Amino acid sequence: MKIIEIPYGKNKQFLHVEEAPLKAVLTPQHTALSQAAEEEIVKAALENPIASPRLADLAKGKKNILLITSDHTRPVPSRVTMPPFLAEIRKGSPEANITILIATGMHRPTTEAELRAKMGDEIVDHETIVVHEALKQEDMAYFGILPSGGELWLNKLVKESDLVVAEGFIEPHFFAGFSGGRKSILPGVASGKTVLYNHNSVFLKSPHARQGSLKENPIHKDMLFAAQQAKLCFILNVLIDSEKKVIAAVAGDLEKAHEEGCALSRKLTQVPAVEADIAITSNGGYPLDQNVYQAVKGMTAAEACVKQGGAVIMCAALGDGAGGDEFYHWFADRENPQAVARDIEKIPPEETRMDQWEAQMLARVLCKASCYFVTEPENKEMIENMHMHWAPDVDTALAMARKQLGENATVTVIPDGVGVIVTPEA
Repeated sequence: MKIIEIPYGKNKQFLHVEEAPLKAVLTPQHTALSQAAEEEIVKAALENPIASPRLADLAKGKKNILLITSDHTRPVPSRVTMPPFLAEIRKGSPEANITILIATGMHRPTTEAELRAKMGDEIVDHETIVVHEALKQEDMAYFGILPSGGELWLNKLVKESDLVVAEGFIEPHFFAGFSGGRKSILPGVASGKTVLYNHNSVFLKSPHARQGSLKENPIHKDMLFAAQQAKLCFILNVLIDSEKKVIAAVAGDLEKAHEEGCALSRKLTQVPAVEADIAITSNGGYPLDQNVYQAVKGMTAAEACVKQGGAVIMCAALGDGAGGDEFYHWFADRENPQAVARDIEKIPPEETRMDQWEAQMLARVLCKASCYFVTEPENKEMIENMHMHWAPDVDTALAMARKQLGENATVTVIPDGVGVIVTPEA
């Protein structure tokens, strides 16, 4: 019997599974990196930028500086990254007016409590912080037409600033290839209409819109164009381990630094798919497992390993429920996942609806396999209304899946589904 830890909220689920049916446990290779202190890793990146002058030099003479950072749904360790980032800016421009813009994309606004938890009281109490709200069109400025034909509208603070920089983190992303870099702009601080167009059903069906894929990825292409139009000239992006600790950092040019970070992420996180009847995963725990909407990301890793007609077991605490009424109603208002997929595929890019991209991905998973969702009891009705099965813990979920598929059903475990790039079996 093996006992496997699976991240769940701020705690763990413990899976008990026999050796015989267990085909693989797929994990990233984070232990291969330096064990230097987090602060030292970040400072070294800032002092040795990639294809760029130091940020202090770029800041010289600049009066209004915009620093974009991720919201409460992303585990960017801003308590570690933000102080040296701000210090580097002020080294070049001590009197600059710095505004920290929270890149919420289409998520709900970040609360003050969440800001304090993420950044610490010192930054919240002494810095100017603005939370981006994508649906406030009056807060947006026009930046042109995306390569795909959609309109590019960004937070007007971008246009009003004479230096735009961003911090973030790099991990595999289920349709943008990787997070980080240009995503700080689109979807981070883009208008709702721009995000909707970029996340259209045609793009998401592209075979290039997958984890670890940037080349020919139509979503990435639009995102990169948006960041260039925003004149995002310097980024600080970190890689983190399963404990959300910084294990590497890149800084400098928007494209070059991000590419280097993505290459390192790919090296550390790429694992071969191991097909099984049952695939068990998580969204890496808090903060990414706060809702079903975000949990879809981890489920796509399980999708890459589960056999057609098999079962996916997803572990996510879901402190924030479904993650949006419209996302929930894509499923609750339809008879099955096949109907969700059918209706979404009929929608042209210019009419993309709220949250349809996440619904499209979840429907794709549920059309391939049943889902047993391990979460808190208060989420049971919601989970069942979305055409999934509720389970109180991962062992119970495994027993339920075996009842469906047979006691000899094989199992692949991906403890952190958002932390790996699952590639086809050789």
